[in-house]
Amino acid sequence: MRAVWLVRAAAYGFLLAGVAALAYCALVWIGAERFQARQARAFERVVNARKTPPPPFHPTVLPDGSLLGRLEIPSVGISVMVVEGDGDGDLRRAVGHIPGTALPGGNGNVGIAGHRDTFFRPLRFIRPNDSITLDTLAGTYRYRVVSAKVVPPQDVKVLFPTGRATLTLVTCFPFYYIGAAPKRFIVRADLEPRRAMAAAPRARSRNLNPPAAP
Repeated sequence: MRAVWLVRAAAYGFLLAGVAALAYCALVWIGAERFQARQARAFERVVNARKTPPPPFHPTVLPDGSLLGRLEIPSVGISVMVVEGDGDGDLRRAVGHIPGTALPGGNGNVGIAGHRDTFFRPLRFIRPNDSITLDTLAGTYRYRVVSAKVVPPQDVKVLFPTGRATLTLVTCFPFYYIGAAPKRFIVRADLEPRRAMAAAPRARSRNLNPPAAP
């Protein structure tokens, strides 16, 4: 009887742990969706209120968690707000500009990180020549994907300055790995010539539904 009781107690324990894990994931996902919606509304208010094109970002440090803009990759269904910072709190709610990398608007390597199991999961479908738009408070910048590759986590060269306007997206790999993924998936894109545009006032209506966590 004691063995039967222990088995039942273990089963109930595993059940409760599973329910708690699901509830936590649901809360994180709901929080991320609400954050995305709030930031999207704030972004649109600022952009639509502009009377003249704003100046580009100055190469200074932005406050952690501050809104940088919106990243869109139509070919894989990504539309997500970008904040400054790549800490756990930042990446639970958005994708984050990697501190120390360039800001949009100049000749430099803009690094953006995201989780493989939420906003950046669709990156597994990206292909060369796909278009990426980084819509910021200082302008709209369109990039063209030139490569996608897998590297070890210690390969930080992917974030080094490039001497030209580039965008580097970083997420963990493999995409469906259980636990801490051992590698990194890197997407490199170049700014399209003569396609950087000032963020002039404009009306928009975009559906911001970030990919759901598995």
